Amino acid sequence: MANETVFELTEPLDMHLHLRDADMLKLVGPLTSNTFSGALIMPNLVPPVTTKEALLSYKDRIKDACKDDNFEPFVTLFFKNDYSYEFLEDIKKDIIGIKLYPAGITTNSETGVSSMDVENLRPTLESMSKLGIPLCIHGETNGFVMDREKEFMPIYEAIAKAFPRLKIIMEHITTKDAIELLDKYDNLYATVTLHHLLITLDDVAGGMLKPHLFCKPIAKRPEDRTALLNAALKAHPKLMFGSDSAPHPKHKKESCGCAAGVFTSPIALQVLVELFEKHNCLDKLNAFVSTNAKKIYDLNLTNKTIKLIKKDFVVPAIYEYKNENVVPMYAGETISWSIESIN
Repeated sequence: MANETVFELTEPLDMHLHLRDADMLKLVGPLTSNTFSGALIMPNLVPPVTTKEALLSYKDRIKDACKDDNFEPFVTLFFKNDYSYEFLEDIKKDIIGIKLYPAGITTNSETGVSSMDVENLRPTLESMSKLGIPLCIHGETNGFVMDREKEFMPIYEAIAKAFPRLKIIMEHITTKDAIELLDKYDNLYATVTLHHLLITLDDVAGGMLKPHLFCKPIAKRPEDRTALLNAALKAHPKLMFGSDSAPHPKHKKESCGCAAGVFTSPIALQVLVELFEKHNCLDKLNAFVSTNAKKIYDLNLTNKTIKLIKKDFVVPAIYEYKNENVVPMYAGETISWSIESIN
């Protein structure tokens, strides 16, 4: 077999993932754990994960759903501005970070933070800073939908300045503004999704509306996609892959009031290889999907190697388990790389 037709990834990580719960977790969990070494799991369940009991119970359910695979779920707490230092000190060993949602900004975030004023956030952020617990932020305002992330940049700056020892991750960034901000503060990092490297708003709504590409933060302009892609292709050391793969049942996507989220877990690695190969940057892909995250979060993982082969793969039209179902990105389409083996 010619060398150019095979590519290996070691210990790939998805640093922003939604696994949901119950039967949906049992459906989508293995679609990540099969090919990834680990993933940072979002806490926006109903109700959100805010106690040690809820956190450990959720981690157990994830491990049970993914029990056939060599996979580590890195669980997170849902941010509250009144966590005590003692509570956070006790739970620190069990979490990888705490996820902050502005109230009502996305799926299951109604109990998020109502004021992003630094003083309002200070009690929890000071404790996190002292304890070395990273802060993951969904960075959007409630302004005009295309400007929400850009309008959030001063809030990132205010937190970065107020807590210089606090590691802050700008989650699922979508704008050139966020890329530019990365290099301004030593304590700012970011994740970027697969779909935001590929699509703009035109792909979602420029012709017929494509509900399975509708997500929050919404896909932006071509110049934003270009800035994100350039940073990813260079494996910017402060940028990590985080799919934000967000499963919703087919009927909730294909309906009035379309649920926000793109489901990419089963195709993420294949499409990333396709994308990085297209731009002659395959030598940077392992840093983008593994090494950067291991350095930023100080992770040690058991070895896992994913061998991909340049062979057509037809993406399933739907994934189903019991009464749950979810439609992936590129459903029914052919992509040019396949998973060959997992060791």
